[in-house]
Amino acid sequence: MIRTETLRTLEFDKILSAVSGYAHSGATRDETALIRPLDDREAIVRRFGQVDEIRRLRQLGIDLSLRSFEDIAPLLAAVRPDGAVLDPTELVVLFPILRTMTAIAKQFAYRTDIPLLRELAGTLTGFPDLLDELEVSIDSEGEILDSASPLLSDLRQKKRHLTERIRRRLAEIVRETGVTTFLQDDFITQRGGRWVIPVRMDSKGMVPGVVHDVSNSGETAFMEPLEIIGLANELENLVAEEKAEMIRIVRTICRMIRQEADGLDEQFRILVRLDVLNGIALFADSLGAETPEITDARFIRVREGRHPLLALMARERGAGRVVPLDLGLGGAERPDSHVANQVMVITGPNAGGKTISLKTTGLLHLMALAGIPVPAASTSSFPLISDLLVDIGDEQSIEQSLSTFSAHVSNIAGILERADRRTVVLLDELGTGTEPVQGAAISCAVLADLQDKGALVIATTHLTDIVGFVHKRDGMVNASMEFDRQTLTPLYRLTVGEPGQSHALEIARRYGLPDRVVAVATGMLSRMETEFHELLAELKDQRRRHEEALAEAERLRRDAEEKARIARERLAEAETRRREATEKALQEAKEIVRAARRDVNAIIEEARREKSREARKKIDEAEAAVEAKLQEFHPEETLSLDAVREGDTVFVKAIGHDGTVTAVDRRTGRLRVRAGAMELEVAATDVSPRRGKATEAKIRTGSGRRPAPDAETPREINLIGLRVDDALARLEPFLNHASLEGYGELRIVHGKGTGALMRAVREYLDGHPLVREFRPGEPFEGGEGATVVTLR
Repeated sequence: MIRTETLRTLEFDKILSAVSGYAHSGATRDETALIRPLDDREAIVRRFGQVDEIRRLRQLGIDLSLRSFEDIAPLLAAVRPDGAVLDPTELVVLFPILRTMTAIAKQFAYRTDIPLLRELAGTLTGFPDLLDELEVSIDSEGEILDSASPLLSDLRQKKRHLTERIRRRLAEIVRETGVTTFLQDDFITQRGGRWVIPVRMDSKGMVPGVVHDVSNSGETAFMEPLEIIGLANELENLVAEEKAEMIRIVRTICRMIRQEADGLDEQFRILVRLDVLNGIALFADSLGAETPEITDARFIRVREGRHPLLALMARERGAGRVVPLDLGLGGAERPDSHVANQVMVITGPNAGGKTISLKTTGLLHLMALAGIPVPAASTSSFPLISDLLVDIGDEQSIEQSLSTFSAHVSNIAGILERADRRTVVLLDELGTGTEPVQGAAISCAVLADLQDKGALVIATTHLTDIVGFVHKRDGMVNASMEFDRQTLTPLYRLTVGEPGQSHALEIARRYGLPDRVVAVATGMLSRMETEFHELLAELKDQRRRHEEALAEAERLRRDAEEKARIARERLAEAETRRREATEKALQEAKEIVRAARRDVNAIIEEARREKSREARKKIDEAEAAVEAKLQEFHPEETLSLDAVREGDTVFVKAIGHDGTVTAVDRRTGRLRVRAGAMELEVAATDVSPRRGKATEAKIRTGSGRRPAPDAETPREINLIGLRVDDALARLEPFLNHASLEGYGELRIVHGKGTGALMRAVREYLDGHPLVREFRPGEPFEGGEGATVVTLR
């Protein structure tokens, strides 16, 4: 448990005071003041989650339905005894509480995005029966309403009617001739709850009635005429009955409250906790606070941390922003270090921000353990600890006859007793208040002992001997508050890994200490200290140069990445252009093939009509032209004559098939090749590497003649099961051969299926130069699954 003295030293109570400023009741403010750091990680995470859910609702424009309410603990305590009856004005405090509970219950009823809040407040009901009874019976001023009961309404109506009769009769009496002369005045009033008229004291015997009062002057008697005494008595009876009914109504309400007292107390506590969480959420929003990580690991990470009280002051005063703090402890801070830094010693000038850094770290840690979002980046993390031990400020005690140094030593002795692996220790101005050498020695021993106990320690000091000790010891790290030597002003930024300087001489000169005095002081400094500060300055200069080198390396890396990106974009652009050019070339090739196919079909048609050798010659020429065009897009590799041996398989361009080399004449550059049953002699330039195309039954010879077919060309073709491209590739030679044979009618079997192949075949036939007409097959010819073609 973290001690109250620590909370007060780090001003945690001021944080709670700021949170309670958003409370809607005194009970909430009292509950907020009791907030303490928790030692249960699940409880901390749950509170963070509940606050985050409220903040998310606010981002959606939804505020919790909270309003001002009073503490009902005194009311419940008063009503718990059997038969206890409260005044209606005391019951008024229940209205805002029950209405608020009802509103929140409705607000949470159907939401699925606030599971933690529903877990907390899911039992809120607002006691609708009790609220209905109160609203029917009592108004906001604590008066009993006519609607509280039918009897009360009837009694009050009778009372009003009777009161009006009395007033009318008194008005008639004061106007009667026999009475007017005895009256002091003509008004009607009440005395002691009775209706009276003002009669002159000397004439009171002249008006029959009862005197209920006399004026201060003694000249007027307030008399109740005898004839309205009966009516007034009847009115008194009605008043008594009304009072009895009102007591019964209040008694009934109190009985209902007594029966629900435990539930009311429980739901009221839930309402107060919701109000506390809402106050934390509003406070966090005002600071732009984030939820840090709470870990079981032994390290502290503060990223962009701001002291919350300074941040509040800066916001209220409209001042500049608070310089953020970046601090890490408990892990290796440098990439080349494998030692976890457990102790950090911060040095720097007076008023440079050392103590603020210490307090900021401690206060943010307390807030995080209390489940309060911290004004720091969400990447900040704090360990779950059992105690936070601090020695900050002037601890001089006159009552205990302790000097500043003695008080610090006494406090540190207590810290050494309680420190362990689950504690964080904050020590301010370590080693001050006594002779510097001895103070430094004690301080180094304290730091070493705390390190051995496993505590995480952050300390501030001005003593250079401590800095040297920390520099040489593993697990300890120096840090400094940056200082602008040009303007002699602190920058309030923490730099980890290098010690700082006090700059006392520079600051003294700036604030008016004569130069002669500063010069003498400078000369009195020991050479070792001078060299030490020169070394610090040199280290800072080296650090600056390293940072500049790193910045230059980073710039070069970004430049290289940018050049690589440009190169990739240009390569992708070139690849796109290459693909577009290839696609365009293939499209042109496709158009050439189509045109050639049409020309060949026209020549075949002419050959069929003329049966001439000239037509066959045109076919060969057209085929050669098509082949030449295709070769432009697909240039073939040629074979060197020296690389060809007898028995090799080569592709013979003249026949369009592979063949086996039977003889090689290197003198003439010619080859003899056997392809199937045919043997021919070709030039070496007319062959290329084998393509795996076997010799077909029909081979066009060099003379252009066609050997007689082994069998008659079929009159039908079956394309079922083929893809459209494969089917059309087989359909074209079928039509050509059939046309050369002189057939008049053909049958193409393509099946029905999805109809895609049928449509493709018929679209291909439509406009074909060899086709005169085509039709679907008759039922005996295959119906829609076949197409009958009539050739020209």
